[in-house]
Parts: sequence; structure tokens; C-alpha cells
Amino acid sequence: MISTQDITGLLPVVILGGGILLTLLLIAISRRHVLTFVSTLLILTASLIAVFVNWPAQSHAIDELFVVDAFGYYYLALILLATFVVAIFGYLSLRDFYPEKRKEEFYPLLMLAALGSAMLVFSTHFITFFVSLEIMSISLYSLIAYYRERPKAIEAGLKYLILAALAASFLLLGMALVYAATGTMAFHDLATITPAINGTSQLMLLAGFALMIVGIGFELAAVPFHMWTPDIYEGASSPISAFIATVAKGSIVALLLRFFIMADLYRFGNIVWVFTIMSVLSMLIGNILALFQNNVKRMLAYSSIAHFGYLMVAIIAGQEMGPPAATFYLTIYVITILAAFGLITLVSKSQEEAIDIEDYQGLFWKRPILAIAFTVSLLSLAGIPLTAGFTGKFFVLTAGVGQAQWLLVIALVLGSTIGLYYYLRLIVVMMHQEKDVVPVAHPVKKDDAKTSSILAGGLAIMLLTIFVIWLGTYPSWLLDLISGFH
Repeated sequence: MISTQDITGLLPVVILGGGILLTLLLIAISRRHVLTFVSTLLILTASLIAVFVNWPAQSHAIDELFVVDAFGYYYLALILLATFVVAIFGYLSLRDFYPEKRKEEFYPLLMLAALGSAMLVFSTHFITFFVSLEIMSISLYSLIAYYRERPKAIEAGLKYLILAALAASFLLLGMALVYAATGTMAFHDLATITPAINGTSQLMLLAGFALMIVGIGFELAAVPFHMWTPDIYEGASSPISAFIATVAKGSIVALLLRFFIMADLYRFGNIVWVFTIMSVLSMLIGNILALFQNNVKRMLAYSSIAHFGYLMVAIIAGQEMGPPAATFYLTIYVITILAAFGLITLVSKSQEEAIDIEDYQGLFWKRPILAIAFTVSLLSLAGIPLTAGFTGKFFVLTAGVGQAQWLLVIALVLGSTIGLYYYLRLIVVMMHQEKDVVPVAHPVKKDDAKTSSILAGGLAIMLLTIFVIWLGTYPSWLLDLISGFH
């Protein structure tokens, strides 16, 4: 029986879900891109206000399906804020790169993907885990291929559809084996039942977890389940690439943290070792492959593989320091990667995204403000001091050292050192003056609607850049907040 407390606890998710239906009705009544865009921002704002108004003082379980707590609310706020920023850049991208087409369906699909991600962060049961994941994934199939006249977009959408369906089948079979071995699908019940089983049931349980790791590894794009990432990042529009890198993967991280802690997976040495190997390979292979990329979006794709390898160090470390370090690092990564992909959208010229490294040659001299913001984002991703990326890596490294995870620590240091090269190479290219023409995002002629939307995009970039610097120099307030609910 659903109580008033249950509905109140999930009110931000209810507002988001209801807002999707209202947006569909609005589109049916009037096809106006600006109106749909504004209504989307208002719905996301209303849901975000509900997050802060209803912030839970203590956790509240809704049967065995969800748990409403400060941890979930923090990730929900992060998802809503990231979706808000993606919607802004999505509007700019649709307006400039998808003219004369129907653009309105983009926004309910975006909110539907955010809804699936929001449900993931509260999930404590295999059923809600899988249903939430599929809601998010099915929306992403369409969003990735939304610019359907581009061959790469259709190719990326089909690849994601096929591989995500395959990963989902592994995940579902793994859940079935775990259920067959334990008789439960609730995360917290696994912590009490698993120690008592042995023999065939133990083998079935480990096989089930192994299959689930395949599905989760695909969603995180961890090595060796990473091959889809560069093609999808390149084929999708920059805002959707940013959404996948932040909201989609971030919700999986929240789910994985909750699953590890509630099911106490740290007791299974084999599972920890599998995640350790995945983390080491992701950090090293992701950075090495990024070295050879001249396509900026593919470079950021391989970079994201490495960054989620770094993040897994904190998850594996566990104990008191690991979860806060993972959450802090993810927050910083979300802010930084949103700024990076947003800048790609603003720098791009009409009908063609600026994805080749040569497109950024001389950017410092043509569009210095955007170049400075991009430089701050790249330095943060590289982990240079006085940026948020350095602070995040420091806390992840501290979590690894605290639990004597020396293999992970060494791989993190090596991976970060390799990553310096390709980030700095792009900065150097932006400082070159050899190329006379640099892509310009928008026509020179005055257009009030375009000018206001460009200002909104520029304001979003400015705020994200300020946060990158602020969290690099004064991170204690965010750490105190995060540490309070772990």
C-alpha cells in the first residue's frame, strides 16, 4: 500500500514523470520549439525545487523496491541539474544543426531518460533496477540517432541498440541466477543470505554476479566492455554525448555504490578482483587509446573510460572514505564534461560540429573566452592543481592508499600521467595562430531569439567553469555535504 510519505519522498520523480506527459500534450496542441524548450526547463526546475524542499532527514524504504534518502536525493539533484544544462545545449544544437525538422520530441525523450536515471539512484531491488535501466536505455536509443539524416547518428543508434540489448540480457540472466541461488532480489537481503549458502548455490551466485558485472561494465563503458563508447560519442550530438557521459553513467555509479554497500559485496574477493582488473585496464587502455585520437569527441570518449576507471578505485576501496570520494569525483566529472561538450556545441559552425582537433586551431585568438573555459575544463580533466579535477583525484587516491590498494594507486598515477599529453596537446593547438579561419557557432546577423539562447549557453559555460575553479580551491563545503549521508 502506497502511503503519503512514499509519494512525498518520490515527489521530484512524480513531477518529472507528470511533466513528460504534459510536454507530450503541449506538443500535440502546438508544435513550437521554443515553447517546448521553456516548458522542459520549467519542469526540471520544479522537480529540482521539490528535491530541496523535501530533502530527507532520514532514510525511508518503500517496500523493498526503493529507498528515499539523502544519498539518492543528492544524485537526483545532480541528474536534474545536468539534464537542465543538456537541455540548453540541446536547444542550441537542434536549432543550428537540425533545421527545418521537428525538434520537439527531443525534450520528452530527454526527460524520460532522466526519469529512468532518477529511478535508478533510489533502486534497491533487481526489478526496479532493471526497469529503470531500460527506461533510460530505450530513450537513449532514440536520442543518439535523433539527427537521423546523419549516417553516423543512425549507425551509433543501431550499435547502442544492439549492444545495450545484449548487455541487458546478460544482466537479466545474472539477476535470475542470483535469485535462484538466494531466493531474493532485494539488495539488503543478499547481505544476510549469501554467507549461508555453499556448493552449487555458491557457484550459481558467483556466475550470476559475473553476468551482472558484464551488464554493469557495459553501462559504465569499462574495459573490456568499452568498444561502443567512441562510436556513440561521435555519432550522437554533443549534448547527448554529454548526457550519456554524465547522467546515464552517473546513475549507474550511484546504483553500484548502493548495491556494493547494501549487499556487502566486499566479502567476495573474486568480485572485488574483477572490478580491480576492470579499473586498472580502464585507466591504462582508456588513456593510451585517447593518445591517438584527432577527433575531440572520440578523445573525450576514451578519456571517459579512464575517468570511470579512476572512479572505480574509490568504489573498490569502500570503507568510510571510498563512497564519499567516488561521489565527489563524479560530481566534479559531471561539471567538467558538461562544460567540455557544451563548448563543442558553442564552437561548432552551422550544420557541422567542430570535432576535429584542427577545428580548434587558433581559438585563443578568435574566441578567447570560450578557449579559456575549454582550457579550464581540459586542465581539470587532466588533474592539474587549482582545478576541481586535481581535488577529485587526490581524494580518490587517498581512498585507495587508505585501503592499501597499491595496484590501483599505481595505475591511477600512470594513467593520469599519460592523460596529460592529449589534454595539453589540445590546449597547444588552441594557442596556434596558423589557421586563419576558426569555426564560428552562429551567423553575425542579429537575431534576438538566437542571441538570447547563445547568452544562456554562455552563462551555463561560465557557471560551470566557475564551479570547476571553486571546487578546486575550496572543496570542503561539498565534502562535508557528501560525507554527511554516507
